[in-house]
Amino acid sequence: MIVLLVLAMLTACAAVTEDLSDRMFTFPQQSNTAHVKLNLARQELSVVTLCHRSFTDLKRDHALFSLATSSNNNDFLIFWDGANKKIAPHIRDKKVEYAGFDYKPNMWHSICTTWDSKSGLVQVWFDGIPSIKKSISSGSSIKGTMMITLGQEQDSHGGGFDVKQSFVGMMSDVHMWDYILSSCQIQKYMDDRHFTPGNVINWNALDYQIVNNVLIEQKLNSCH
Repeated sequence: MIVLLVLAMLTACAAVTEDLSDRMFTFPQQSNTAHVKLNLARQELSVVTLCHRSFTDLKRDHALFSLATSSNNNDFLIFWDGANKKIAPHIRDKKVEYAGFDYKPNMWHSICTTWDSKSGLVQVWFDGIPSIKKSISSGSSIKGTMMITLGQEQDSHGGGFDVKQSFVGMMSDVHMWDYILSSCQIQKYMDDRHFTPGNVINWNALDYQIVNNVLIEQKLNSCH
């Protein structure tokens, strides 16, 4: 009986590659353990576009995407600063902040973030609205073994989770590219129309591992 239980637990946490079109990860409660680990073979990124959708009623701080390496805990972090109501991309352990976006609770929001290491230029697209461009961490690529988590913010490589920064709600359509998407391509993603899936992270062929209480459900779609 114990052996069967252990096998069941290992199966539940085993890494899989799966098409998650029209599905979402549900994080039903705050914790300092529950998360989804995304597995990457890449060892370097010098240009990034990251897009994802989320649905929450959190008013406090929370992480929307966390990529850490052994040298930088916040090598590419998308964070919501609840106290100041700002989206704060952290890149190479430095951050920029963007205010003024209408981050309403209990509705889907689509967020894309672009960064080019050569210029350091960062831009955030929120529900189709672009931010100004700011510069951060120019001339320095993201290098090393990349640990990516959804649902938690890493304060160490693959760990150091803080329950007060955990995500509660739903996430879907996580894609990452190693180039800057055009404004038209980003708009297609925002509108959930045909777009080229990410060539670094592809939600339609996602290599992931669920740790503790995270569920996979059908995405909430509008009835027509």
